[in-house]
Amino acid sequence: MPQTVRGVIARSKQSPVELVDIVVPDPGPGEAVVRVQACGVCHTDLHYREGGINDDFPFLLGHEAAGIVESVGEGVAEVQPGDFVILNWRAVCGQCRACRRGRPQYCFATHNATQKMTLTDGTELSPALGIGAFADKTLVAAGQCTKVDPAAPATVAGLLGCGVMAGIGAAINTGAVGRGDSIAVIGCGGVGAAAVAGARLAGAAKIIAIDLDDRKLATAVDLGATHTINSTGQDTDGVVDAIRAVTDGFGADIVVDAVGRPETYKQAFYGRDLAGTVVLVGVPTPELTLELPLIDVFGRGGSLKSSWYGDCLPSRDFPMLIDIYLQGRLPLDTFVSETISIDEVEAAFEKMHHGQVLRSVVEL
Repeated sequence: MPQTVRGVIARSKQSPVELVDIVVPDPGPGEAVVRVQACGVCHTDLHYREGGINDDFPFLLGHEAAGIVESVGEGVAEVQPGDFVILNWRAVCGQCRACRRGRPQYCFATHNATQKMTLTDGTELSPALGIGAFADKTLVAAGQCTKVDPAAPATVAGLLGCGVMAGIGAAINTGAVGRGDSIAVIGCGGVGAAAVAGARLAGAAKIIAIDLDDRKLATAVDLGATHTINSTGQDTDGVVDAIRAVTDGFGADIVVDAVGRPETYKQAFYGRDLAGTVVLVGVPTPELTLELPLIDVFGRGGSLKSSWYGDCLPSRDFPMLIDIYLQGRLPLDTFVSETISIDEVEAAFEKMHHGQVLRSVVEL
């Protein structure tokens, strides 16, 4: 039977979120109902609330989550009731051109649950990134459930569902940082801090954290940064010179832009070594444009990459990273600034806006 549970929705552009009753249907073929235990408050949820993704209101917010599979629909073999899972928004199809070429991490036809969750009056909800996890329970495609070791607390495991995976993957999967490399990370919020942690995990020799906020730089040091640059008041040349000063005058092998603005991208572009790699993982807003001399794009060589979800494959990466966390080699707990109740999401957005937290995590 359909269940009525609590959920946090955004009814209209930039309106405060509301805690309301929502209806979760029984899972159909290929679907699963998950009892959510914890869900991080991510910038993407704020983008949904502000209308920065699309106008398909009302949204059921939340997507960076972990919980227990409660029930599954017909034909589901990936998970079963009782499994501890991280929810992901890359449920690969297995049929698109990327999947057929053996590159499922780029799947172009990821899928969500077919049925819709609703308000009690029947109004259909649009779940954030196809998940909608600021709720006691949520309906997802079974492929969005990645089984991991239940020894990991849900408060930290869920963070791999979006921001932390995006940052770690930007460094390791997209940037291919390796032993002895130098890497600079511009912007040390949740995603950038995770890129720092990923670089340390990969054995980078020099890890340069760049931000405007000394508190974030201090956290980056805790996560493995070997050098920090407070870029307050510095133009592109100033930031580039600071990166070069740490890297024997050459620039970093990899530079991760975790901000996603033209000025930070230029810092990344010119702050890398010749033939180095730029990784854009910060999400730009639609109106932003970039202008670079084409001769510099040619003359500096190397790679200019965008990182989607850290180019991760959840079935491969989530269990591995949880195992590494349980071994004590990946300090996911550092990312949890506070745990909050489901009725405190709006206040968490405000703290995020002022840069006061890496992650607020809703416990349910």
